[in-house]
Amino acid sequence: MPPVRRKFSIRKANAHLRKADPILARLIDEHGTFQPRPSNDPWSALVRSILFQQLAGAAASAIQRKWFGFYGDEEATPTPEQVLSTSDEDFRACGVSRQKMSYFRDLALHTSDGRLKLSRLNRMSDEDVTRALTAVKGIGEWTAHMHLMFHLGRPDILPVGDLGVRKGMQVAYGLSEMPTPKEAIVVGAKWAPYRSVGSWYMWRAADTFTPDQSL
Repeated sequence: MPPVRRKFSIRKANAHLRKADPILARLIDEHGTFQPRPSNDPWSALVRSILFQQLAGAAASAIQRKWFGFYGDEEATPTPEQVLSTSDEDFRACGVSRQKMSYFRDLALHTSDGRLKLSRLNRMSDEDVTRALTAVKGIGEWTAHMHLMFHLGRPDILPVGDLGVRKGMQVAYGLSEMPTPKEAIVVGAKWAPYRSVGSWYMWRAADTFTPDQSL
């Protein structure tokens, strides 16, 4: 197994990206520096990732407050034990859908029985983390990639399944169409070993796009 890289220098990442890709050099100047903030609480991060799937931010936040508050503290993520002891009726009363309550229970089961050892994720390779997380219902490759990038601080993740990253590539590189996932791999190849940082700038490029801009 290759060594796991848990921390990296943003200064070195930006220097590499500037040298490797003039498009990224411009985006770095325009949008400033990416500042990853790795999490020390993977359970809470994964619960929130599932909760916010396919919901507007305001709606998800309202459900979170009601659901977390059910256990006594709107700011504290319920434990795996609390999740497993919650009835369908109580989940629904908090606004949690039947599908998501099954996801939360599966995550809690994987955590409680040791199939998913959250304390070990930071010592695992990117591939092994993805494999472990996607074994849980409701966690797909995209969620696993977001966890690797933003909660484990991994430097070389390219989430080609993310429409925002691919839209950013279209905008930044002046492509006539949004690249396919396979094409996005080619576009991002030059960013390695800092593809997480390059991806962040693609989101920034997509965010600043307006319809009257020519592609």
